[in-house]
Amino acid sequence: MKMHQRTVACLTRGRGFYDVTADVARVVAEAGVTSGLCTVFLRHTSASLVVQENADPAVLRDLGRWMDAVAPEDRAYEHDDEGPDDMPSHLRSAITRSSESIPIVSGELGLGTWQALYVWEHRREGHRRELIVHVTGM
Repeated sequence: MKMHQRTVACLTRGRGFYDVTADVARVVAEAGVTSGLCTVFLRHTSASLVVQENADPAVLRDLGRWMDAVAPEDRAYEHDDEGPDDMPSHLRSAITRSSESIPIVSGELGLGTWQALYVWEHRREGHRRELIVHVTGM
């Protein structure tokens, strides 16, 4: 059984989706695992990880609009230390995920044809987001 771990940075430019599939795939290749599991953990509470459609950008735009309706900025939140997008970003993160597990098949991420792994930035301003990528397998 092999284990390999690396921290990967994702520089965001503000609210939206950032494809980190290739970055995570490089860590899997480094690990030399042909069959196993890749766990990715995002070390932040105002962004999230999602496995989502990678072919039609309308899917990501629709998800963004849906999330704006679910956790709007125009409410009177108690927690607003970093501005009006502060608490909505925590709400958005709470209803999504901070980690994803993806099977490793034949040495590659076992994602479907139309799938990619995205960091979903919930803040208006850009941030440096850190992902811990942990690979286990044989």
